[in-house]
Amino acid sequence: MVFESFTAAHWFLLWSAFGIAAIMGAVANKTDFCTMGAVSDIVNMQDWGRMRAWLLAIVVAIFGVTFLEIAGLVNAAESVPPFRNPNFRWIESLMGGLIFGIGMTLGSGCGNKTVVRIGGGNLKSIVVAIVLGTVAWFMLNPLPGTDATLYSLLFHGWTQHLTITLRHGQDIGAVLGGADAAGIIRAAAAVIIGGGLLFLLFRAAEFRTNFDHVFGGLMIGLCVVGIWVVSSNVFVEDDFGDQYTLREYVQDWDFLAEPGAEGRPERAGPLGPQGVNFVSPIAQTLNFTTRGFDSTVLTVGIMVVLGVIVGSFVWSLISRKFRVEWFVSKGDFFTHIIGGVLMGMGGVLSMGCTFGQGITGMSTLALSAPITMGAIVLGSAMTMKIQYYKMLYEEEATFGKAFITGLVDLGLLPSSMRKLDAL
Repeated sequence: MVFESFTAAHWFLLWSAFGIAAIMGAVANKTDFCTMGAVSDIVNMQDWGRMRAWLLAIVVAIFGVTFLEIAGLVNAAESVPPFRNPNFRWIESLMGGLIFGIGMTLGSGCGNKTVVRIGGGNLKSIVVAIVLGTVAWFMLNPLPGTDATLYSLLFHGWTQHLTITLRHGQDIGAVLGGADAAGIIRAAAAVIIGGGLLFLLFRAAEFRTNFDHVFGGLMIGLCVVGIWVVSSNVFVEDDFGDQYTLREYVQDWDFLAEPGAEGRPERAGPLGPQGVNFVSPIAQTLNFTTRGFDSTVLTVGIMVVLGVIVGSFVWSLISRKFRVEWFVSKGDFFTHIIGGVLMGMGGVLSMGCTFGQGITGMSTLALSAPITMGAIVLGSAMTMKIQYYKMLYEEEATFGKAFITGLVDLGLLPSSMRKLDAL
């Protein structure tokens, strides 16, 4: 998609992202697509339906990005954020995923679910989003009156020493095939991983016969791929026939733009190729709001957040599920606040959430994605187990006893270490 003016190209990108996200928001609301809900179903009812829907979305994203990249329609090598960065920050993926998983459980849903619930009338989710976005913003931007971010104060000083630098990048193709064979290895990995997961998913009759689970996973995966395709294929052509990506154009604005041209984005980075993330985009949406809806700070991420809210809102009205909800107690309020803080911190640290790493990161076959995914699920499941035993045994169930018993339930400790009886 080639445009003669930057303005036309930029708005095409933004509105395309909004439209795709609106479909995603409606689908997520209709099918109750929710990673935290999927973990909860497994932990509490041994129901794998929603988890299989999430895994189907991952498979669709992996196939779409891998083979469209081979066709030249997706540019995952220059993604926002840089999933294939050669600096493999495994400890940040692990810690960030655990922190995010705990936070999404306390906050009643991940970043995507928070945004979907806002569209459905949930006022609690607005509070969570504000807290999440504020913490994420200061993880990436200096605290008022200082030059330090929360990330630099709390993590960078020691996590950098555990970073592994890989020569060609941290995706499966680059690690196993180097620069020359990366594409072939990625294609083979996509077939093996994606094909294996598809076999396991549709082997389960209860999944393949459930329309919402199959439809939700398929459509969410396609929407993620759609954002990848659009953000990788918008170009501006100058008078000499040379084509530039939007990021390149903004970086060379003074040279390429017409004298006195308006509408220059404040930052070029967010204009790069990307899938779907929610943590940093929620922070960007707060910045957009506090800046008086300044169009120069609009990003694809902001339009995705707004699109999901609108899509969810429309479906809530159509299905008559729109409900205004508020906190039931002070305890409920503070639990959600803590959840928002942890999601904002963990999502930035791990460079993505259940969508950012769990679907988009996985679609690039980056090594950080499965680490983050596993940590999110573990953090969420452990939090649910602790809440469960604290509720059942009240004062008898100390945090330590509930924690150890939860690890036993998850098969991470031998049954002889159990401190509380399961009910």
